[in-house]
Amino acid sequence: MEQSLGSSLLGIEGRLVETAVRSPDRPALVWQGRTLTYGELDRRVDAAAADLQSGGVRVGDRVAIQVGNVPAFVEAYYAAQRIGAVAVPLSIALAPDEIAHALADSGASLFVVGGSVADAMVDVALELDLAVIVAGDEAPAGIRRWAEVAAGDDTPEPVEVGDEDLAALVYTSGTTGRPRGAMLTRRNLRANQDQSLAGRFQVTGDDVVLLVLPLSHIYALNVGLGACVRVGATVVLQERFDPMGSIEAIQRHGVTILLGAPPMYVAWDALPALPDDAFASVRIAVSGAAPLSVRTLESFRERTGLVIEEGYGLTEASPSVTSNAMAPAPRPGTVGHPLPDVELRLVELGGGSDPDDVAPGDPGEVWVRGPNVFAGYHGDDAATAATLTPDGWLRTGDIGITDDDGYLRLVDRNSDLIIVSGFNVYPREVERVLALHDGVVECAAVGIPHPYTGEAVKAFVVTDGDVTEDDLVGFCMAHLARYKCPQTIEFVSALPHTASGKVRRVDLRES
Repeated sequence: MEQSLGSSLLGIEGRLVETAVRSPDRPALVWQGRTLTYGELDRRVDAAAADLQSGGVRVGDRVAIQVGNVPAFVEAYYAAQRIGAVAVPLSIALAPDEIAHALADSGASLFVVGGSVADAMVDVALELDLAVIVAGDEAPAGIRRWAEVAAGDDTPEPVEVGDEDLAALVYTSGTTGRPRGAMLTRRNLRANQDQSLAGRFQVTGDDVVLLVLPLSHIYALNVGLGACVRVGATVVLQERFDPMGSIEAIQRHGVTILLGAPPMYVAWDALPALPDDAFASVRIAVSGAAPLSVRTLESFRERTGLVIEEGYGLTEASPSVTSNAMAPAPRPGTVGHPLPDVELRLVELGGGSDPDDVAPGDPGEVWVRGPNVFAGYHGDDAATAATLTPDGWLRTGDIGITDDDGYLRLVDRNSDLIIVSGFNVYPREVERVLALHDGVVECAAVGIPHPYTGEAVKAFVVTDGDVTEDDLVGFCMAHLARYKCPQTIEFVSALPHTASGKVRRVDLRES
């Protein structure tokens, strides 16, 4: 790993340069039947970077990118890095008011937008007096197209940036309140790329990686795209997840690595006519961004022969923290061991500013320290101070338990804790049991006000069988303490999710 950046060509975007020099003809991006080699991608990034510089984008300026999983996103992201600007990746699922908040909060000076959201978002940007580039076949009058920006043959002027300069401002999922911008430095991103390529997750230039998770999410952006560029792997881009469409892409392109989230594996496993050779080329299957049920993991293994390596991370850690790929063998229901150079503590709940560590087997808040831990929240010193300790520990807000072999099992989010008559109930405890019932496809538990116990447990359940509320309550009573059992169960057709696959419990509590 480089010890000092010195210039942008030694930073995370320099890894694209190195790969392009080493393997210019190797396929970098594959999408919609087309291929872009590493040499071609590097030249297009150079042209775009020079164009952005000529348009006034300078070191430290914010370049917001709301584009789907297409080459324009990759080109805009690396062009921003090449000239020392700060990329602000934004999900295409965000509503106009959410985009307006992110653009204003980040201080973006340029907005690259594409896809079906372009028309509405261009209006939002123009109201904020931002320069706009549209990544698409058509653009409103007076608005430039990305195809023109990346088509030249100029090269950018060299810039000087350092390890601690910001590389990206990534807005957290925003499951409560307004999203906050996590400040990720060049060192943070580079470190986590290296950390992620460890254990059994040994991606090489011979690998073909399916990326259908949104590039705007740090998991796909850094563990997926960033790590692939570092080693020269081929990335197969898909804009939308379709179970059979993704299988066809896996077979057509010989995909060797799946970078997935739980809803993908659930959808694949639910296919009644899953081809026997659907995943024949795949050697590594990874799941992250949200908890994967043991039931899905085991069912997927039985049907495909693939053992899913589940991991854990968060935006503030760039994002990877632990992985089963780092452990001697995957252990269902856990998220494995810490990545290299990641320190992990589980501390007592409510222990103040200097809590003691808990013993193995006891629940504690997960604290993380390492070169991948972010620099803080943009424009929010109070939130930063509440999240980062003076000596560099990241208070994740996640509750976990380690076993005697060092495997981490996540119990719940501290903020999602339900307190029933003074007893702590972690929603994932309830969900784990409900998910064991044959009639439950997906479930989520939340706390609701109760006149006698303060809070009670309510479960929202998606079912594929003939199951009643009494059936599920009785099932839970057989597996959980009475106070942990749902007092109310509401059957729904689907649960609300964030773009990264997490259940939006805040929506359920408000329903």
